[in-house]
Order: sequence, then C-alpha cells, then structure tokens
Amino acid sequence: MKPLRETFRAWGHPNIRAGHSTTVMITRDKSLSTRGDCIVAVRAEKGLRDLDDEIKDTIKRGASVSMVVEAAGLSFETKGRGSPELPLTHASDMVARKSGYICGRTLMIGADMVSSDMEPELICILQDGERQVDITIKAYL
Repeated sequence: MKPLRETFRAWGHPNIRAGHSTTVMITRDKSLSTRGDCIVAVRAEKGLRDLDDEIKDTIKRGASVSMVVEAAGLSFETKGRGSPELPLTHASDMVARKSGYICGRTLMIGADMVSSDMEPELICILQDGERQVDITIKAYL
C-alpha cells in the first residue's frame, strides 16, 4: 500500500531546545518556554484533530507512522507505530513517544528517534523564530 502523506507548515522559535529523551512534539501554540524541551516547532497549521480522516484511520489500524521535520535543507525523521487506542483528537499538539503511553496528544508510540536525537545544526536552525518548518506525517500498513 502506498503511504498516506500529509504536509503542513510550522515555525521555529528561539526557545527550542530539543533535549527531551523520550518524546518529540509539534504544537500550534505560538510560544514556548525553555521547559518545553521536547517541542521542535510552534505555530503549526495543524494539531492531531486536523489531520485527514483517512490518515488518522490508518494510524488507528496500527500502521507504521513517521514524522519528518524539515528546515533549510536539513531534516529529522522519527518512525513508530499507531494503535487502535490512539484518540488523535488534540487541538494543538502531536507527540511521538518512545514509550507506549497514549493520550489525546499522542501521534505515535514506539518512536525510534526523539528530540534529543536531533542534529545540533538543525536545532540551531529551528531556533530562528522566522524559520518555516515543513512537517510531513506518513502512515502505511
């Protein structure tokens, strides 16, 4: 089956630290404190509830899921899996988790890469508040 794909924009922020060891997160929120060390992009055009129903249904069928973060020619990809337990309903956030923890913000579980795995050069680019960041979500059975 051809992967389903959805791409949208988000933006960098000076407080991006990308130091979290178990998650990576995208948010629609406009700002963030330095405590949000899993967040790698803000002002996203979509939260989980805004994803296309077809891609959400595929994720809920236990699909392989990936999230790609691209800016200034550099990219970061994390891969995990979906689950029938995922509500995929959060209005502003999407989180990839290494663990199996599930809540309304969870996009995928069993993620192979998290924010602390991101290359330092990309983190520096994401700290530019004017930097456009392209987010691509892919799901495939």
